[in-house]
Amino acid sequence: MTWGRVLWRLFLLGLLLLGLAWSYPYLENAVRFVRLLREPPPTSLPIPVEGVPASRLVDTWGAARSGGRTHEGIDIFAPRGRAVLSTTRGIVINKGWNRLGGRIVTVLGPGRWYHYYAHLEDWAEPSRGDWVEAGTVLGYVGNSGNAEGTSPHLHYGIYETGAARNPYPLLVER
Repeated sequence: MTWGRVLWRLFLLGLLLLGLAWSYPYLENAVRFVRLLREPPPTSLPIPVEGVPASRLVDTWGAARSGGRTHEGIDIFAPRGRAVLSTTRGIVINKGWNRLGGRIVTVLGPGRWYHYYAHLEDWAEPSRGDWVEAGTVLGYVGNSGNAEGTSPHLHYGIYETGAARNPYPLLVER
């Protein structure tokens, strides 16, 4: 083998190593994402509003809502501006505004469950695509969206492949 070929192969190997070093954070996140999807769903969850004890929760699942809808979650009333915490580790897949929820954040967590946090007064640091741990501040209690004019609260919902599930039993059984 000539020195030219040796140098060429070393150059290509160097490019490959540079590419791997550059992409490492992305590979690490991809591995974390796959592990997250393979984990079983949680059997209990912490309360997603700082300082609210389980004894103050009320099961509002299935209550009548405007337009013939039913409530697909739990409303957790707290002072405006109280921190809203992620109940699980996962990836922020949505952070934005919608007509019903107002300011919202959605986290994809273990078991492919989507954790939906709505009516926020404001958002915290995590952005779409960011990894969060349980307890990460996602936003702050408010009454945005169709909750305008009501007492500040967090609407917390869980969805699994299109179907809503009642989060109340997971929040009180600990």
